[in-house]
Amino acid sequence: MPDVTIRSPHIDGAEVAWFAPICSDDYEFLGVPDSAYKSNYANTSEILLTADKLGYRNILCPSSYQVGQDTLTFASAVAPETENINLLAAVRCGEVHPPMLARTIATLDHILEGRLTINIISSNLPGEELDSESRYQRSREVIQILKQAWTQDEIDFQGQFYNLKLKTTDPVKPYQQNGGPLLYFGGYSPPGKDLCAEHCDVYLMWPDTEENLLGHMTDMSQRAAEYGRKVDFGLRVHMIVRETEAEAKAAAQRLVSKLDDDFGAEIRNRALDAKTLGVALQAQAREASDDEGFVEPNLWTGVGRARSGCGAAIVGNPDQVVEKIHRYMDMGMRAFIFSGYPHLEECKLFAEHVLPRLKTVSLPEEQGRIPKSMPLTPLGAGVRV
Repeated sequence: MPDVTIRSPHIDGAEVAWFAPICSDDYEFLGVPDSAYKSNYANTSEILLTADKLGYRNILCPSSYQVGQDTLTFASAVAPETENINLLAAVRCGEVHPPMLARTIATLDHILEGRLTINIISSNLPGEELDSESRYQRSREVIQILKQAWTQDEIDFQGQFYNLKLKTTDPVKPYQQNGGPLLYFGGYSPPGKDLCAEHCDVYLMWPDTEENLLGHMTDMSQRAAEYGRKVDFGLRVHMIVRETEAEAKAAAQRLVSKLDDDFGAEIRNRALDAKTLGVALQAQAREASDDEGFVEPNLWTGVGRARSGCGAAIVGNPDQVVEKIHRYMDMGMRAFIFSGYPHLEECKLFAEHVLPRLKTVSLPEEQGRIPKSMPLTPLGAGVRV
């Protein structure tokens, strides 16, 4: 019988990350475009650099074709300006020829001196319609080629999408040791889960009931054990924290107070992952919610009315938010990617009310990819209360 123990509990703390809205996903009122929150380098780099100064340990730089900025270009430009924060750069497998992608990632990892993590994306490329198994097979091949490029003197690969035999060069090796940057992955279909179980390091989930999340974690642990592996677990969820619960709920309702549902549906459907199982599960959570949009205490699904993908927020006062995060940590989660609207303001509010009460870590350090540094937690952090 394979060992299915969830890996994450061995880490004392959690990687608390924020979100850089480089894909035109920043609003004061959800679904109401505002030039003040336009996805440009000035706005999004300010959010990222603020998160760095406030003590967040990572930040997701997402990927989209139709809106926003290019992920790796943005990450490379902002990297020299950062001091402590890791960057979680989303890579859509198939967009860049894998040997060249290996070199690009390795170069960026050196610029960041090992503070790079990679979010593996497997959705269709613009203009194509591959089935789920084919998309994940392509991602599997990309990952295998990346690992060969990062750890071997030669790429020798034969697959369904790629057939390669070529020498690697010195600069293609990443700064990080033991296999290169950690690979974060989110996906719910069986082929996607198998890909993560076999090759990735952190399984990211979108918000759902605690019961459903634990089910995914158990399933993933079992799949990873069949490959003789273990994975860590993370949650991507929005955040609305205020001094009182009433103020937090009022902020949530204000956020959607000007939303036109037809335009919200247009926003949801323009994403390349709009028809995936994960997006369907977010819709099911909204349908199961109460009249206020809560699917369980402090988990509000209103964000999903105008957003594909992660469609719910933790809503509450600081004590409620801390308790919710600790419940997730007790389940075995050790990575959190938070965001809020507007992203800069909510980043500051979370750092003021919640972040100092969480013990934070860097997963590349915890997994031995780079030497551990001095603690980077904000003033007062590290005590679980």
